[in-house]
Amino acid sequence: MTPLAALFAILGALLVGAISPGPSFVFVVRTAVAQSRADGLAAAVGMGVGAALFGALALLGLRTLTTEAAGLYTALKIAGGIYLLYLAYRIWRGAKEPVEVVRNGTGSRSNLGRSFGLALATQMSNPKIVAVFGAVFAALLPAERPLWLDLALPALIFVQETGWYALVALAFSSSRPRALYLGAKLWIDRFAGAVIGALGIRLILDAR
Repeated sequence: MTPLAALFAILGALLVGAISPGPSFVFVVRTAVAQSRADGLAAAVGMGVGAALFGALALLGLRTLTTEAAGLYTALKIAGGIYLLYLAYRIWRGAKEPVEVVRNGTGSRSNLGRSFGLALATQMSNPKIVAVFGAVFAALLPAERPLWLDLALPALIFVQETGWYALVALAFSSSRPRALYLGAKLWIDRFAGAVIGALGIRLILDAR
């Protein structure tokens, strides 16, 4: 796989993972619904910053493993593939579970800095993103890659994650887009589960 193809494949896989509801998704939804659209957008930026940090750390760790600990790198691929299969099963099984979007009756005031900070903390403490980033990078990053790829990925991950969660904030702060998403959630989640499961199988096969 060429570096450019790997770049698009990684961004696509991470986007599928972000689309599937998890702690970060639920936080942005609740912030946009219970507080304000602006708070939801601030939370989206926090999610983007957190994802970019994870991307940079994952790249640094994998570069070290590929040059100094090839055996451990192979073990990481197998463990990551198994986790992705487990995550795919959880996403598929939970596809019918509703996303709670009940408004907060306390009338919370808008606080953009607080929304950003809480979103960043939520993203940084999300075990799903740690495993997904490590597994996706291990599966799709070329062992020999140019420096520009390592520099471009965190920035593009920030743009993608912020853009996705901004769409979530905008959609869930308006009734019609929210209803359209919730109506399609079953198939969105099952598609995400299938893609993540296929990536897990590929990761295990590559390790062998």
